[in-house]
Amino acid sequence: MRTLVILIHPNFGESIVNKLWLKELEQSPERYFIHNLHSEYPDGILDIQKEQELIESYDHIVFQFPFYWFNCPPLFKTWLDEVLTYGWAYGSQSGYKMSNKKIGLAITAGIDEQEYSADGKYKYTLEQLLAPFEVTFNYIKADYQGFYAYYGIEQDSSVETIKNSVIPYVQFIETI
Repeated sequence: MRTLVILIHPNFGESIVNKLWLKELEQSPERYFIHNLHSEYPDGILDIQKEQELIESYDHIVFQFPFYWFNCPPLFKTWLDEVLTYGWAYGSQSGYKMSNKKIGLAITAGIDEQEYSADGKYKYTLEQLLAPFEVTFNYIKADYQGFYAYYGIEQDSSVETIKNSVIPYVQFIETI
């Protein structure tokens, strides 16, 4: 079983966390296929058929992105809007092509975890803020498996601390 990891990071070259995570996955190409949307589509124009065919060939999919402005990068929203088409992903005449595919999110968040709480600065948990993704995946009958998040890169960007996130990240992907 191979897992498709779709990276959506507009500043991947500057991302310490995402580079370390993917470096670990790249050691096992027989287990993971990494699809970098920004590298594949630098102009932001998606090849819908290619994306749909890629999705159809995997049963385990992880969307990996930085969480900023309390949402996903614009190219991920574009991907959702354009790839999850009526008749392919949902609808009365749909094949529900993502039905039962296991889906997870791997997220980097600059803010400390405690700030994502009812008592925190932002009043909502990350799980609450990610609810639209869960609802979307449920709507298209995919099997949403939750998320893994690395919090607080703005407060502690030491390589040693970041390295400690690699094993839990891989363990999360293995559960998808």
